[in-house]
Amino acid sequence: MLLVVLILLGAGFAVQILRWIALAVLVLWLLGFLVRRTSESGSRGRW
Repeated sequence: MLLVVLILLGAGFAVQILRWIALAVLVLWLLGFLVRRTSESGSRGRW
């Protein structure tokens, strides 16, 4: 039973880390998209 609890806690911790990583990547992508859009004066390029 203790092993199951430890596995669930570890999985929950890993999911939380992955959630924060995904959030950081999303923010960086949005910032890069906005900067690229304003620097190319409206032309989207390859997007």
